[in-house]
Amino acid sequence: MIMKRYFFAVFFLAGTICADEEGQGAPFELYEAQDFSFLFSTSKFPKELLELHIKLYEGYVKNARKLLEQLAEMRKEGSEKTYAYGALKRRLNFEMSGLRLHEYYFSELGGQGVPASHSHFIDALIEQFGSYEAWKHDFVQTGMMRGIGWVVLCLDEQTGALLNIWIEEHNLGNLVGLAPLLVMDVWEHAYITIFHLNRRRYIEAFFREIDWPLIEKRFNSVG
Repeated sequence: MIMKRYFFAVFFLAGTICADEEGQGAPFELYEAQDFSFLFSTSKFPKELLELHIKLYEGYVKNARKLLEQLAEMRKEGSEKTYAYGALKRRLNFEMSGLRLHEYYFSELGGQGVPASHSHFIDALIEQFGSYEAWKHDFVQTGMMRGIGWVVLCLDEQTGALLNIWIEEHNLGNLVGLAPLLVMDVWEHAYITIFHLNRRRYIEAFFREIDWPLIEKRFNSVG
């Protein structure tokens, strides 16, 4: 019986190692920068602002790919216990979160900025916040908080709660199990070249950009 367990363990471990070797280096190939050039004709934001912002997003994609590739190489070398490996793992959280948050953000732009008067999503928003205006006030005030980061309207998939959360930088403040519905970038690079230090004016412009049917779709897919 002991011998059988020994051979099973060896067989299982060998299979795990082979699977890992076959997959090493593959994850970074799954990430490519999305094409958001359609915003040049659909968004009300100036083209020069969008071009700069999209270029910064592409940098996050490039860095995430590079980190995933470096980590795969270090695993091949058996360097998982090194300080450098841990440092790259932590940096990956920053780059990957920046990548994904920008994709949520850009895909929301270019809309009409007018939510439906009634829908499953809007009704849930009103039920929990009292009114659309009350929710918007909280979202805007969260965006006016001092510091760089993101404001995200999230849906708690377990409870159905809708929450406006603040994400510090890209990766600090993400709440586990919450699905992003509406994402607003409030790093200075999102607005300072056009709106200077007037963040409130940028937020007002952002609300005129929102593709609400897309937000509804996100809500319905997880709600």
